[in-house]
Amino acid sequence: MASDSNSSESQRIAQQRLRIIAGHLQKHKDDDSGTIATECKAEANKGTVPRKRQEIMKWNGWGYSDSKFLFNKKGQAEFTGKRYRLSGMVLPSLQDWFENTFGASVNHKSPATPALNASAVPPASLNEAFVEDLKATGIPFSHEAEDRVFRAHGHCLHEIFALREGKKFERVPDMVVWPNCHNDVVKIVELACKHNVCLIPYGGGTSVTSALECPPEETRCIVSLDTSQMNRILWIDEKNLVAHVEAGIIGQDLERLLNESGYCTGHEPDSMEFSSLGGWVATRASGMKKNVYGNIEDLVIHIKVVTPRGVIEKSCQGPRMSTGPDIHHFILGSEGTLGVVTEVTMKIRPIPEYQKYGSVVFPNFEAGVACLREVAKQRCAPASIRLMDNEQFQFGKSSFKTLPFHLCKGIYIFKGFDPHQLVVATLLFEGDRERVLQHEKQVYDIAATFGGLAAGEDNGQRGYILTFVIAYLRDLGMDYYVVAESFETSVPWDRVLDLCRNVKERINRECKERGVQFQPLTSCRVTQTYDAGACVYFYFAFNYRGLADPVHTYERVEHAAREEILANGGSLSHHHGVGKLRKEWMKESISSLGVGMLQSVKDYVDPDNIFGNRNLL
Repeated sequence: MASDSNSSESQRIAQQRLRIIAGHLQKHKDDDSGTIATECKAEANKGTVPRKRQEIMKWNGWGYSDSKFLFNKKGQAEFTGKRYRLSGMVLPSLQDWFENTFGASVNHKSPATPALNASAVPPASLNEAFVEDLKATGIPFSHEAEDRVFRAHGHCLHEIFALREGKKFERVPDMVVWPNCHNDVVKIVELACKHNVCLIPYGGGTSVTSALECPPEETRCIVSLDTSQMNRILWIDEKNLVAHVEAGIIGQDLERLLNESGYCTGHEPDSMEFSSLGGWVATRASGMKKNVYGNIEDLVIHIKVVTPRGVIEKSCQGPRMSTGPDIHHFILGSEGTLGVVTEVTMKIRPIPEYQKYGSVVFPNFEAGVACLREVAKQRCAPASIRLMDNEQFQFGKSSFKTLPFHLCKGIYIFKGFDPHQLVVATLLFEGDRERVLQHEKQVYDIAATFGGLAAGEDNGQRGYILTFVIAYLRDLGMDYYVVAESFETSVPWDRVLDLCRNVKERINRECKERGVQFQPLTSCRVTQTYDAGACVYFYFAFNYRGLADPVHTYERVEHAAREEILANGGSLSHHHGVGKLRKEWMKESISSLGVGMLQSVKDYVDPDNIFGNRNLL
């Protein structure tokens, strides 16, 4: 009994020391120091994403099942559901833009397979000893076909196309497991090591790099470790403005829960409705408002990772350390190859007092890029500044009327703007009202020196509304023989224009040489700016009627586009990551020695290749 008492006392002292090291002590009621380390208001966050994701989300497309673009009986496009500001709206001009751009017809449909064909799913190859030990832990798991298939893919074109066509899967996870906390993950990893089981971490499932594909040559039982139930904010430290969060939380839930306490992270990737905090860390994610809040590597203070060798975490949560190479930089961007990110301490900020949208029209892409370069040089970028090329302007004008072109045509002509050359920048300012207004004037003054014309707050806001629904357009395209995808890069400022022009020309040339019968849509936007360069995001789509294997054709064109990006000084990826889709270029991107160093780290923390999803390396 005395031994048990001593043990309890030792544990209590150890836990207290850990809390002190972490720098976050609970505030007593009579303590007025200003430090409050609070539990999340909801003890158990139900979250946006249920275990059975297929209950609310498409199994063979993007997003929610009740939200999609369609052409109604009158031939008009509309967006269904009630979740978005665009929901329920009729888009009268989208059909004309769609048919004229792609040579497609709403009378020629390519419907998707309505339901999953269970016979196309390989039977589960279970490790019975692992399953028995897992049962003893009480951690939920499933080997139902729908659960397994949902976690067998991300959102690459070839993955979604195969689902829509009802094609047979070569390899999918054999089971799915749902840990509820860090300790559950520790148990799962220990059992996987004991029984030689392969683990693939699964967060939001929004990967566009084939990162979630199961290696077909893997003979071991593959377990998808779904972190969605690890979705709580464990505490908020109001004095140091940090929050300690479970890594499975989805972006929109993280912001909603923080907002309830008056805070935000400001990290808003386009996929934030469905992507997870752990996924952001694993891919070195970037958000739309990074100019104010930073990218994920700027927001992270502390990371807890479960590996086959044990748990990796720093002993201190100070803002900076000089203690050798930063272990966080091995974890950030590791793409699930080293272990499972379970908890993250990250910076938070009070919800901004004032928010204002804006937009600027430039006579051409060159002028727009020059303006963004000057804004970056003067270090006065708003929370978000994004430049759309003319192709995206035409799409917005014709389909969503994101600019009141019909009212302003005379102004554009008076200013010498060619409607087939002009481009648009959307802006978002955040902060206290006085500073926002000063900031806004500074940016608009810079824009004016490059021929920019203010185009209104409403148009800037419409541009951001589109951000969260544009991914649904690919499903509409595939309904009518149009395939589409996006890819991104980062590039020095002096190479932006050449890269954009050359990649577009390369795509057009490759499509023609590979038998694409209709002119493809090639479009780009500058989405994030830095002192020394920018992120460029490409959109690419074509009508595939007449092609025997449209996915193969697309992949060869994208491969050529990626080669062109690298040849023009662009990076392999700015924020999507590498996965399996781009790992052939890793040695070119970081050198053979760099790849060797990454492999050495992998071999050390995971000697038996438990995390064997073959990403990066």
